[in-house]
Amino acid sequence: MDDDDGYFDERVAATYDASTGGPFEPSAVEAAVDVLAGLARDGRALELAVGTGRVALPLARRGVPVHGIDMSRAMVARLRAKPGGDEIGVTIGDFATTRVDGAFSVAYLVFNTIMNLTTQAAQVECFRNAAAHLEPGGSFVIEVMIPELRKLPVGQNVVPFHVSSTRWAFDVYQDVASQAMSSNYVDVVDGRGEYRSVPFRYVWPAELDLMAQLAGLRLRERWDGWTREPFTIESRQHVSVWEKPAD
Repeated sequence: MDDDDGYFDERVAATYDASTGGPFEPSAVEAAVDVLAGLARDGRALELAVGTGRVALPLARRGVPVHGIDMSRAMVARLRAKPGGDEIGVTIGDFATTRVDGAFSVAYLVFNTIMNLTTQAAQVECFRNAAAHLEPGGSFVIEVMIPELRKLPVGQNVVPFHVSSTRWAFDVYQDVASQAMSSNYVDVVDGRGEYRSVPFRYVWPAELDLMAQLAGLRLRERWDGWTREPFTIESRQHVSVWEKPAD
């Protein structure tokens, strides 16, 4: 692993855009961009962990000026190589603490990335950083999974989420006190197994609301996903929108 790029080094960046299904489907991206463009109104958007531009590029094509923050130079290089990639301003740094100039109508953090911050303190700092970038009336948006502890029988701490002849992937819930978990991957390449593990900190909706409150934000909307279905007890993920008060 390249320490400068964290867990998203060149090996990950090289295949990241080959992902299909779920949040990578064109319809899923379009739904996310619809929400974000509406929240941006005539202002600017700030993407925390902009990556290869999966969301930033189509949002910019809607006429929304987008700036991104990301620690991984390898991921940003992939963004730069795409059509329109040079038009996305990017600041290299930790998205929980890195500041950029100007104010934004919307800041957003998608695809479970809040969990890449592996302590509660870092997640709280991320909310404060987002709030500091927002203009009055601006919105902070997070897309994240609901922790899958309901799937765990007594004595088990592993939840598999992909099994095929060339890949095994599973989450391990290591510590319910600190909410530490990891996603683990075994890929078979040329007959040899390659193992990779990425640490996360899972987080509950109510906990996120408290983090928002500490940052001076208030919950405005919570949906099951980008298409704005109602959030229910059966939801496996949520998209939440917190607002910076205008007064």
